[in-house]
This record gives sequence, C-alpha cells and structure tokens, in this order.
Amino acid sequence: MAVAIDQPVADFEAPATSGQIVSLTALQGKQVVIYFYPKDSTPGCTTEGQGFRDQYAQFTAANTEVFGVSRDSLKSHENFKCKQEFPFELISDKDEAICQLFDVIKLKKLYGKEYMGVDRSTFLIDKSGVLRQEWRGVKVPGHVDAVLAAAQTLNKA
Repeated sequence: MAVAIDQPVADFEAPATSGQIVSLTALQGKQVVIYFYPKDSTPGCTTEGQGFRDQYAQFTAANTEVFGVSRDSLKSHENFKCKQEFPFELISDKDEAICQLFDVIKLKKLYGKEYMGVDRSTFLIDKSGVLRQEWRGVKVPGHVDAVLAAAQTLNKA
C-alpha cells in the first residue's frame, strides 16, 4: 500500500552511505525529508542535492533529517556524496521497495522511448512517522526552499 497524507508511513529498512542502515523507527522523534531522484551525478539530481546540501543547517535547526533515495548502488552513492560533499546520507533502493512504498516509479519518455523510472518526488514525515506533505513531479528550481519552509512550519506546530 502506497503512502497517503496524514497516515503513518510503513517502516522500512534500507542500506545507505557511510555504512548505515536507515529505518523510520530509528528516526522517531525527528522529522524526515525523503527525496527521490532518478540518477546519481546527472545535472538535475546534482542541482537538487546541492540545494539540500546548502540548506542542510536550516533543516537540522528544524529537527529534520534529510535522505536522498535512488536505485543506484551504494558505490555510486558514495562517489556522488563524496564529490558533492553532501552532509546527509543517500539510500540505495536497488530492489525498488521504498520506491514502491512511496509510489514513485512512473512511465517516462526520453528521446521517444518509454521506460519505467523514478519520478522526482519529496516527502515530509513528522516526528511520529506520519506523512504530512508530498511533492510529486518536482521541478528543481525553488523546490528545496519550499520543502525547508514546510519543515520549519511543521517543527513549530
């Protein structure tokens, strides 16, 4: 069952950079931003990640953890994270379990060819593990600022 606004998000466990295993249960008490992106080291994904990196101190001040998720390998994630100096972890979802939980695999078209790919999306989960806001079909410019504003507002609630 896919996630829904104002409903608890099912717990998941997944491998992430820095040798971590990320689970929602372990993050209880903190707000969580999970952003899904198509591919490491591509222009849009790099720009989006840099936006979260550059605003990371403000997310931390709003009691919010940030995680990027894609289907890339941990090795690819480690290289991307290191090169871009991301202060947050990247989750590898090779089996698409988290992508399916959040329903972000969509039919896409590139150069006339159709394929199943990750729809750039972001989710804000509150301290109790309830989904409070989602952004789907994200366009990168201005997106991180909108997510940060929502996280700050939710933190004050």
